[in-house]
This record gives sequence, C-alpha cells and structure tokens, in this order.
Amino acid sequence: MSGFGGFVLRRLVGTVITLLAISVIVYVVFFVTPGNVAQITCGPRCSPEQVHQVAQQLRLDDPLYVRYWHFLQGILVGQDYSTGTSVEHCSAPCLGMSYQGGQQVTQLIFAKLPVSLSLVFGAMILWLILGVGTGVLSAWRRGRISERVLTGVTLAGVATPVFVIGLVLMIIVCGQLRLLPFPQYVSLSDDPEQWAWNLLLPWLSLALIEAATFARLTRASMLETLAEDHIRTFRAYGVGERSIIGRHALRGAFAPIIALNANNVGGAIGGAVLTETLFGLPGIGQELVHAVNVVDLPVVVGMVLVVGFFVVIANAVADVLYAVADRRVVLA
Repeated sequence: MSGFGGFVLRRLVGTVITLLAISVIVYVVFFVTPGNVAQITCGPRCSPEQVHQVAQQLRLDDPLYVRYWHFLQGILVGQDYSTGTSVEHCSAPCLGMSYQGGQQVTQLIFAKLPVSLSLVFGAMILWLILGVGTGVLSAWRRGRISERVLTGVTLAGVATPVFVIGLVLMIIVCGQLRLLPFPQYVSLSDDPEQWAWNLLLPWLSLALIEAATFARLTRASMLETLAEDHIRTFRAYGVGERSIIGRHALRGAFAPIIALNANNVGGAIGGAVLTETLFGLPGIGQELVHAVNVVDLPVVVGMVLVVGFFVVIANAVADVLYAVADRRVVLA
C-alpha cells in the first residue's frame, strides 16, 4: 500500500512490534534477575510453602522461552491462577495477581487508571492553551518588554518543581483565599461538577510546568517559520500580521508541538507521581510507588507495561497527526 493508508499501516505494524519488544524487556528485567524471584515476588514475610507455591505459579522450573510464552499468553487470552483452595480465572489482558492483596493486577489498574487519565488529559488541555498561546504571543512581540517578561516566566516555570507549584497553589488558593477546596478525587460519573472543581488545582500544578516547555518550543518554531521566504512574500503582498501568525506561521509550528505533546501525555500518565501524591489522588503513579515499597512484583510489572503501552500509543497517534499536519511525512 502507498499513500496515507500505507503510512498508517506501517505505523500500526511498528506499534505492535514495539509493544512486543517492551513486553520482552519488562519480562527479562523483572523475571530473569539474580536471586530468588519467587521470594522477591511473594515478599520477605512469606513462608517456604508460600514461596514454593509462587514459584509454581510463575513456572520458574520451565525454560525461559516457555515462561515468556505463558506470560504473553496471559496478556492475550488470559490464564488460571491457583489460590490454594480454588482456581481463579484471570481474563485477558491478564497481568498477573497481586501477592499482597490477592487482587488481579488488571482490575487494580482499571480502578486507578481513570484518576490518572483525568489528571493528565485535563492538564493537557490547559498546558496546550497556556503554552502555545504564550509561545505565539512571545514570538509575535519579539524584542519588546512583554516578550522578555514572558520568556522569564517560562524559564522560571521550567526550573520550578511541580511539588513547589502545587504547595504554593494549595497554600494561597485553598488556605488563604479559600477559592477552591483542598483536592479530593470525585468520580466523573458521580458528580461531573465536583470532579472538575476538585481537579482544577492539580491540573494547574501539572499544566504550568508543561506549559513552560510548550511556550519555549512554540516560540522557537514560530520564529523559525517567520524567518522563511514564503512569510516574507506574504508580507510583501500586504497580508496582515495576524493572518500570517494564525494561518501560516502557527501551522508550520504544529509538527514539533504534536510530537512533544505525545511524549508528555504518555510519560505523564505514569510519571505524575509527585502530583498524585501531593494532592492525594489515588492514581496509578501513587499505586506504583506503593507496589515498589511492598515489593509487589506483579503490580510493578503490570504498571510498567501499561505506562509503556500509553507512551507507544501516544507516539503512534502523534505520527499520524504529524503526517496530517505535514503531508511530506507520508512520503518519507
């Protein structure tokens, strides 16, 4: 196939191969490590009988390729787990059983994932509006005092940790001014208004950090586009500056913005640990920290795979949007 359809098909195949490679790497890192994997997975307080049961469930006596196949088979079609007195079926995509709580890892992730998605996608809208808007204004007002002020603000935003911004916002907005309640996650299906109201402060904390990066990238891309020959031609023909900025220069700056946004969204789903911990949001980032602390290996593996999945999917979507914004990418 050729053209845009062939491009999308190639990206789809590449995405599947990348996801398979991630599963191999995760399996090797977590299950083919020095030491007693069964003991690490079960935890330090497990009895020898429990460790032996875990070793049987993980099929540690099987060859490496057989163990990986069962691991992959669980993700694709599910598998059965013995609980000692009965057998529990784990439906696909099965990422194992938590040895600390006895819960299916997939169920645990699905319970936490809406919180992280709510945080990241709400913040994404804000960081795109604030970051791209600031970058365009900064490029438009180049050389003026307002441009210097905006540049200084974005540099300060890049250098400031998210927990500092979050603490300052909570002290001022929630403590002194009492404009917002202290964040407490409410499900979107239960009360959409309270869902947004309680997430507004976490959205702002995460968005202000990311918006600074987008502002700098947008400014640099806009200045590069504004220096090209076709922009000078538009100006020579008397095209208004606002039309040049909005219809031509900004479109040329979309490609790097799309790529950066894909990386940020994918990484933020698993990387917003500080934001979730600071505001007490029960997302997958906070759950991952807890799983690492209690050495719950199946949960750690499942979380890492899910985060990798979102990073790969976000970048695949970005590739397609990149091609839509610049049709020359399809021919590359």
